[in-house]
Amino acid sequence: MTAPLRLGAVIITMGNRPDELKALLDSVARQVGAPVEVVVVGQGVRLTGLADPAAGVRTVELPENLGIPGGRNVGIEAFRTPGADGFDVDVLLFLDDDGLLERTDTAELCRQAFAEDPELGIVSFRIADPQTGETQRRHVPRLRASDPMRSSRVTTFLGGANAVRTKVFEQVGDLPGQFFYAHEETDLAWRALDAGWLIDYRADMVLLHPATAPSRHAVYHRMVARNRVWLARRNLPAPLVPVYVGVWLVLTLLRKPSGPALKAWFGGFKEGWTTSCGPRRPMKWRTVWRLTRLGRPPVI
Repeated sequence: MTAPLRLGAVIITMGNRPDELKALLDSVARQVGAPVEVVVVGQGVRLTGLADPAAGVRTVELPENLGIPGGRNVGIEAFRTPGADGFDVDVLLFLDDDGLLERTDTAELCRQAFAEDPELGIVSFRIADPQTGETQRRHVPRLRASDPMRSSRVTTFLGGANAVRTKVFEQVGDLPGQFFYAHEETDLAWRALDAGWLIDYRADMVLLHPATAPSRHAVYHRMVARNRVWLARRNLPAPLVPVYVGVWLVLTLLRKPSGPALKAWFGGFKEGWTTSCGPRRPMKWRTVWRLTRLGRPPVI
């Protein structure tokens, strides 16, 4: 009989939502089946009293905020087997610290999904507002997002509500830490798809999370623009780089952002072209076609 897949969870926190974090940890502990080991990464904050070896909760305290992908990479590293290539777990869950697992069988659904499909690399959860149950359109990682209750194969995933097979990290590397915030998920998704992995959006795997606007972050407009350019420069075949960037420039202008927002966006846009984006590994043209067949060609 095959042993059940081993699951771990990575949660990063700025320490400003202790009640929500505790509720999330409780929801992870309530999962049926084998326990899920948890690593909480403090981004420049102390996590006094949070570690609980008996409950499988470890903590890592960082001296500064490394950004979302940087913090999550520290959590990924905490699950690597010391002195060996590989991980202590088969699948890692990444959960926002103010989220909550609605169901007690989410971990079991993850085990089942990955066990049944050896080519499945990433699962994107559905995010629902805890008060209204609504799933925002931007939280459905496909162009046809009008029905969030429909599960499907997709080309990207949601950063704070997902599960990733650790073999994906072994094969294509971790999240791009230099992105700090925005589009790091798509960077990993494109690399995973290029390596032959599949990505699913599952409407039955739910993380309750308050409906908030991403633009609440002060760095939002600059990071979104810079990282869009970096994403293209790192991953797209050369002819598609200006097409992808040009499409997003037009879409941004059509949305008529405020003057300060547009100024920040263009500052980030310039930064994306004039600074290092990290290693360039353009995807194969057959991956471009694969993304197109999945409904999202890599120019949108």
